[in-house]
Amino acid sequence: MDIDGGGEVAEVSDRQVEVRFVTKLKAPYKVQQTSISIPANFTRFGLSALVNKLLRAANEDWESEPFDFLIDGELVRMSLIEFLLAKGISAEKVLEIEYIKAVTPRKEEEPSLHDDWVSAVDGSSDGYILTGCYDGFGRIWKAAGVCTHVLDGHSGPVISVCNLMPKADSFADQVVATASKDRTLRLWKFGGEEPTGQPKNIRSFKILRGHTGAVQSIAAIPSGDMVCSGSWDCTINLWNTSASDTDDSVAVKKRKKGGQNEETQSEGEASTTLVGHTQCVSSVVWPQRETIYSASWDHSIRRWDVETGKDSFNMSCSKVISCLDIGGESSALIAGGGSDPVLRIWDPRKPGSLSPIFQFSSHSSWISSCKWHDKSWFHLASASFDGKVMLWDLRTAWPLSVIDTHKDKVLCADWWKGDSVISGGADSKLCISSGISVL
Repeated sequence: MDIDGGGEVAEVSDRQVEVRFVTKLKAPYKVQQTSISIPANFTRFGLSALVNKLLRAANEDWESEPFDFLIDGELVRMSLIEFLLAKGISAEKVLEIEYIKAVTPRKEEEPSLHDDWVSAVDGSSDGYILTGCYDGFGRIWKAAGVCTHVLDGHSGPVISVCNLMPKADSFADQVVATASKDRTLRLWKFGGEEPTGQPKNIRSFKILRGHTGAVQSIAAIPSGDMVCSGSWDCTINLWNTSASDTDDSVAVKKRKKGGQNEETQSEGEASTTLVGHTQCVSSVVWPQRETIYSASWDHSIRRWDVETGKDSFNMSCSKVISCLDIGGESSALIAGGGSDPVLRIWDPRKPGSLSPIFQFSSHSSWISSCKWHDKSWFHLASASFDGKVMLWDLRTAWPLSVIDTHKDKVLCADWWKGDSVISGGADSKLCISSGISVL
């Protein structure tokens, strides 16, 4: 069977290759697995048009959508003939090409406006988005433009936020944490009330004091009963999050408003302090109970043993590291970005080498955030001061998609609901890009 390339290129190459399309996608995404002859200068766009044509031939109601293509486990980002030559693959045999849904947003939601820079986002709960803002407030969003709660209490910009109970069955007593330039962390509870038109102001139930510098990053242990925080004072503090703890509660206060006592606020002290970094601790991640990862402006990434308080892994980088995340294969890869435009991936399991196993350099400015997709070994998102969010797949050196909805520096990004990317920036907007087919 011969396929005419049509408008794929200005001049159709005489060279043809025999290909067979395969997929792990379910019906109605499957085409017949017969070999066909196509021009060797087809790129992914021509391949995508061809697969859609084959699917429409089997189903006249088929609506076209973009696909990506893998040959020997690597994404195709050049013409077929260039790919085959680069990889030393023979064009004389039938070439098996796997097609997958393209990882790109299908929809951009209306931005959710804040009163200042949106400096932090957490999308780990499917039920809501948590944001932190330079106006000193945290906010809970049920959907784009629907703010249900305002977290009121910090006296400085909120720089980092995290959800302590992202997988809870009930939204009845959600607990979240915020960290601020005011040198404190605060813990908050809220319920799953339906939006009433006006967001509900709530106060924190616990204030965590102890840092002597602005708190730059926080992360919760998977069980949610502790958080850790990294600060400009160069330390990492560990805190208990229970409202009823007595071992670290140093004061209990009742604030009066209108003659009525408000909810009790306890103040907590750090249970442990990890010392070793020599400059600002810019990012912390707590993926397992016994292990914390941290990144710093001192150009190092460290892995800490929680029980001993010692760093069991200390890796030097050539640049300031501003963001860090753990994920990918076996949840073991380290992604980091910082003061240059390069997103780096390390594998600490590889002995004898601390060099990055991947380096992605399509951004043009400081990288402010990087987040692995929690269900994929290959996919992650990055945000940058260049105003862009990029989606990556370890199987290609080029971004899968570039999201440019922000009009200023992007300060934070995360995944939400598995198929959306949320981001906040210096344009005071929370943006939601949805319909992303990662799995």
